[in-house]
Amino acid sequence: MIDLSGQVVAVTGAGRGLGRLYALDLAGRGASVVVNDLGSAMSGDGVDSGVAGAVVAEIRAAGGVAVVSTDSVASSEGAAAIVATAVDNFGRLDAVISNAGIFGSVAFDELTPQQWRRMLEVHLDGGFYLSQAAYRVMKPQGYGRIVFVSSSAGLFGQPMEAHYAAAKSGLVGLSNVIAIEGAMHGITANTVLPFGFSRMVTETVGDPKFLEDSGFLNVIAPELVVPMVTYLASRECTVTRQNFSACAGRFARVFTGLGSGWAAETGVVPTAEQVAEHFGDIEATQPFTVPGSIFDEVLAVCELRGVDAFGASPQS
Repeated sequence: MIDLSGQVVAVTGAGRGLGRLYALDLAGRGASVVVNDLGSAMSGDGVDSGVAGAVVAEIRAAGGVAVVSTDSVASSEGAAAIVATAVDNFGRLDAVISNAGIFGSVAFDELTPQQWRRMLEVHLDGGFYLSQAAYRVMKPQGYGRIVFVSSSAGLFGQPMEAHYAAAKSGLVGLSNVIAIEGAMHGITANTVLPFGFSRMVTETVGDPKFLEDSGFLNVIAPELVVPMVTYLASRECTVTRQNFSACAGRFARVFTGLGSGWAAETGVVPTAEQVAEHFGDIEATQPFTVPGSIFDEVLAVCELRGVDAFGASPQS
């Protein structure tokens, strides 16, 4: 059993849906949980402080330990307050689940700057503020687990969701860098791309009867997402800088691969016509590598060109 006794975890957006289930499972395994939620509507409008309180009451009724946080992740001050709630109440912070988010569908050509900015403020800016505040606590203690809730909408695309997709895919880049910098401090950072029935799915599909008739609801029960998040937040997890899909009880790594492509002759400036001629090789997905960082790609190209990455000239 993955035992989280003595661990402290903060979960944002934990008042409803998947966030609530994450908090319940973590608490059920012995973690002390900061249940953070503004209690807003899916659009981000309104506030209901009782939403987070209800989950805390549920955890305590089951014998667990939890405290309420109603601060917003959309500001550095709010995120710092969430982390401070963990440290002030429990003396440390072992993991954060960056789950808080809003949602709304709009055609790309109708998307307003205000809608764009608001989505990024909550998802991407909020992920940055929360993880940075948590990182500053985790670094001196030499341990931490950061889990970002990203989305397949960002990595694979979803119509009517340009702002949401951009924000969610941005979390992948953020996680990659935190993972690299955090490695020497015992801090891991990974993302989860969850798909479970929630308010967000209802708004996306827009036809509850269709969902029921298709059996889709049963297939994507939200409980089926939880195990991946719990694992990544635990000491048992040692992987970092990775992304995982969690859908209908199927868990799989999602990665960005780099094809071998086509290389022009050394010393020759390639033309657009040559790119067109060799485009089949350029766009091929096999064979591929998965670079561990930008440096892996640079070093591979240097090797291809016979260049010493540290300053020597190309080999004759």
